[in-house]
Amino acid sequence: TTDFFAVVRTSDELSLVTPEAIAPASGETCEPGWRAIKVEGTLDFALVGILAALATPLATAGVSIFAVSTFDTDYILVKESQLSDAIAALQSHGHTFA
Repeated sequence: TTDFFAVVRTSDELSLVTPEAIAPASGETCEPGWRAIKVEGTLDFALVGILAALATPLATAGVSIFAVSTFDTDYILVKESQLSDAIAALQSHGHTFA
């Protein structure tokens, strides 16, 4: 099992973010090969710049991201092939990993 799913519905689309092992096999568009980095702790809505503090060093390192926010925290998804580059970029900017 996994701890991470996201469902987003707009007037134009329905997006599901699920583990590849349980992705719908309906023939819909699928983008495999992502890994999630979770921001630890509960984030207050008054905090400013959390995603920017993560996205900026990743952009500088040439790492593409897909951000998902929940009520409590943020997740940054990066392509598995760029995961080590993402971790190195974030650590070089003072971010730590559990």
